[in-house]
Amino acid sequence: MQKDVILTPEGLENLKKEIEHLSTTKRREVAERIKEAREFGDISENSEYDDAKNEQAMLESRIASLEDKLRSASVIDASELDADVVRVGSQVHVTDDKGKSAAYTIVGSTEANPSENKLSNESPVGKALIGRKKGDSVKVVLPSGKQRELKVDKIEVA
Repeated sequence: MQKDVILTPEGLENLKKEIEHLSTTKRREVAERIKEAREFGDISENSEYDDAKNEQAMLESRIASLEDKLRSASVIDASELDADVVRVGSQVHVTDDKGKSAAYTIVGSTEANPSENKLSNESPVGKALIGRKKGDSVKVVLPSGKQRELKVDKIEVA
């Protein structure tokens, strides 16, 4: 059973674009590969054909997975957010116990991208920050086992 997927409006748009791209352009490309592979003759010993069919199966699985996420998505309404409490859709400015500053955007797990400082509400840091207010300090146990203390400096609506 698919759990509820929390998305920002931007994440919803990106999900729709990816489904559209995979359903049109990518499907055509894979179908063309299958057609070309068939032209090589006997498909029972044709590795190009097998590869293309495997790619088609993975593509259809990915499309089905994305459509399932879209059906169970709940979109964060930015107008309902305020800058008092950290929630999904908030941008949080924090300082760690070593004095290093960072800004994280709290997003649903589907949109998480740590390289862009988009943290999932289910990640250790995201979970610890949810519900906090400006000035709060929180201890976070990282996946590596290390403990880190973060102080919330500023909350913005992303």
